[in-house]
Amino acid sequence: MKDIYAVLDNLDIKYEKFEHQAVFTVEEADKANIDIPAKHTKNLFLRNKKKTKFYLVVLPAHKKFNLKGFSASINDKHLSFASPETLKHYLGLSPGSVSPFGLINDSDKKVIVYIDKTLLKPGQVAFHPNQNDATLVIGASDFMKFLETTGNKYEIFS
Repeated sequence: MKDIYAVLDNLDIKYEKFEHQAVFTVEEADKANIDIPAKHTKNLFLRNKKKTKFYLVVLPAHKKFNLKGFSASINDKHLSFASPETLKHYLGLSPGSVSPFGLINDSDKKVIVYIDKTLLKPGQVAFHPNQNDATLVIGASDFMKFLETTGNKYEIFS
């Protein structure tokens, strides 16, 4: 597995690391009162019914997500959450650590990324560094720079 810190350093992407207790959900992070000055995110790893397409959906931490509506909008019905084994296979991650930074482990570029457009407004965004006991904060423009270098297809949605 690749080291996200080395990848970010190689891309000359500045980041700030915040260590904290392990949190597996947005709700756990809220209860832990982790005070990090950035737009917090939730990251959902989905698959289609046939298990032939895989999606990483990146959205603001407290935004409601309508799975059926999203499925219809991308014209891929019957989406569901991928298994922990599938998550490990494609992104090298375990549940509770899902992050766009896991794309560094998707050597075949099978995962399609959907990013909520509000995260791309100027400012800072926060993601786990492929483990859930820390958070990395980077600029939104640097996030796009990182995403471009992964080679994964991506779409912006609202």
